[in-house]
Amino acid sequence: MPGDSGVVPGDGADEIARDVYAVGRIEALPTLLAVLCETTGMRFAAVARVTENTWTACAVRDEIEFGLKVGGQLAVESTLCIEAKRARSPVVIDHAALDPRYSNHHTPRTYRIESYVSVPIILATGRYFGNLCAIDPQPAAVSDAKTLSMFTRFAALIAMQLDSEMTREREQTALRDERAASELREQFIAILGHDLRNPLHAISATSELIGRKFTDPPLLAMAARIKANSKRMSSLIDDVLDFARGRLGGGIGIRIGDIHDTNAALLAVVKELQDGQPTRQIIADIAVNCTVRGDIGRIQQMASNLIGNALTHGSPDSAVTVTATADESDLIFEVWNTGEPIPLDSMDKIFEPFWRHSTSLHRQGLGLGLHICSQIVRAHGGRLSVSSTVEHGTRFTARLPLRPKA
Repeated sequence: MPGDSGVVPGDGADEIARDVYAVGRIEALPTLLAVLCETTGMRFAAVARVTENTWTACAVRDEIEFGLKVGGQLAVESTLCIEAKRARSPVVIDHAALDPRYSNHHTPRTYRIESYVSVPIILATGRYFGNLCAIDPQPAAVSDAKTLSMFTRFAALIAMQLDSEMTREREQTALRDERAASELREQFIAILGHDLRNPLHAISATSELIGRKFTDPPLLAMAARIKANSKRMSSLIDDVLDFARGRLGGGIGIRIGDIHDTNAALLAVVKELQDGQPTRQIIADIAVNCTVRGDIGRIQQMASNLIGNALTHGSPDSAVTVTATADESDLIFEVWNTGEPIPLDSMDKIFEPFWRHSTSLHRQGLGLGLHICSQIVRAHGGRLSVSSTVEHGTRFTARLPLRPKA
């Protein structure tokens, strides 16, 4: 046996193994080697990965029982491929015993060959990959321009396929790394959001205690501000956790059940937001006169986010209008406000995570609210749309099926 059956450790063994694998993925290569053998009459052809220290077979066609398998290695100094590598030019022998240069060369004598071709395979980056080579114990007329051109063209084709394969592998590796980093970020966000709840609860409880124990107006005002900001922080944490769960679990989870009083649930959201911003006007027309199947908590969260968004980005001297009705198939929830319209080039981005209205004077929050609304609506099998113009203001419309599919 001229070589081992596997790549030996050392000399970049992992890299060489990857290169052997890359060559093995070139589907046309067995056909190319067969064409070389049939055309030249030579009965052994191979693609070799050649470094200064190793010669490794990546693809083999063996009709002479030379004994070299894919992954097998030869002592690189015993081959003529190392000479082709160092000169970066082909080595061609028709009849070694009669060749003035190679009649006494150790390679033909060691491997008992008479005809030989070795052509460099050079990648687009200029990196020397290895050689396309062929041997035979019998002489063969292989030094003519036509035969050498065929070997050279085949070597260039192999190099092109390797470039493509290696580019694809790099892209796949980069994609895997990006996905892993994304998952790590989202896990970190989820853990951070969870761990923030304990100190936030302590802050909120302190504000409640101050409000009950003291009557001094400045202290009560301070307690109210602490409580309001704690609630705001809790809402941000909810958004972060929903986002992380949605990304890691494939979407926001919902618990479907019969909602017999949708009106009361939505009016409670309106009142809470109105109490939080008493100087703003919210006009509510809530008239859902049927049972709705859905997750009431998530529907309230959607409503709160949409109304809060309108209060933040709408004109401060104009009312925010909220309507809720039901037709034969859907619960229809709409929020409308006047003010600066959403730019046309941002309309396809507003439901993306971390998007914020860049033209707004009040860029609050993380930019997750509308994204979470869209995920809640999607989880119910519905759709969320928006229209925004100077003349007609900005209107968000959520349509949720009255009987979502299980």
